Amino acid sequence: MPKKRRRISAFFKILIALTLSCGVLVAVGFYVMRSVQPIDISPPPPSEGCVATTEEDTNNLEVEQAANASTVAGVAFSRTLPPQAVVIAYATVWQESKFYNIRHGDRDSQGLFQQRPSMAWGTPEQITDPVYSSAAFYDELVTIDGYTDMPVHEAAQAVQRSADGFAYDQHEPRSQAMTNAFTGAEGPAVHCWFDTDNAVVTDVEGAATEMERVFGIRPDQLDKAKDRQTGEMGWAMAQWAVAHAHTYGLNSVSYADRRWTMASGAQGWGESADPTPENEVVLG
Repeated sequence: MPKKRRRISAFFKILIALTLSCGVLVAVGFYVMRSVQPIDISPPPPSEGCVATTEEDTNNLEVEQAANASTVAGVAFSRTLPPQAVVIAYATVWQESKFYNIRHGDRDSQGLFQQRPSMAWGTPEQITDPVYSSAAFYDELVTIDGYTDMPVHEAAQAVQRSADGFAYDQHEPRSQAMTNAFTGAEGPAVHCWFDTDNAVVTDVEGAATEMERVFGIRPDQLDKAKDRQTGEMGWAMAQWAVAHAHTYGLNSVSYADRRWTMASGAQGWGESADPTPENEVVLG
């Protein structure tokens, strides 16, 4: 019987020792957790991107999204359309493609607006051209009597004839804020930055030619703009150039007394020591 008591006593001694050891380890762990600074595991900022900032909202966009948004707005200038036309187009594109120029969709739908060749919107090559597809959308929109006074989702549905026309409604607030930004109504509201590891040969003439296709005039012909009811064309063109800067190897874009550079793109538009000539967006 004494031997049994000794065995029980030894067992409790071991149990007490283990309990004390665990307590010490927990205390040490708690101290370390309280003393060591937490590790920052947040993802690094993207190597390229764009931001559209207005009084209403801030929209972070991928470069492709911003480039396409600037084109959709630019084509509205070429047709002297009111800002509401851009809001309707933006709400449509957010719902249909999120501003990615996709080559697939429901049945034979393609492009920003998910237009269908089988419904006489154009060939696949045409409707995957953001300039053509935007023009086709606007051409249909202006045939709708009173479209500027309709709820946005109703005007969009009148053009698209979608299965769920009310879905466009959810994108109206963001589309309104982006319209203010990309039409230049709030000045230099859009800036981009790029991964410059893959250098692109500078092609100022190519950029100017494409801007003429989008806006209807070249960046040095702002004085020829007949009607600017869509917004402030100079800023709209300047921001289009920034969104397409990597495509054309543009190192800088200047308008009025502000300047964006590839080297400091993430910092936005800075002041320029040499204001640009009147009625001209300068690409460099």
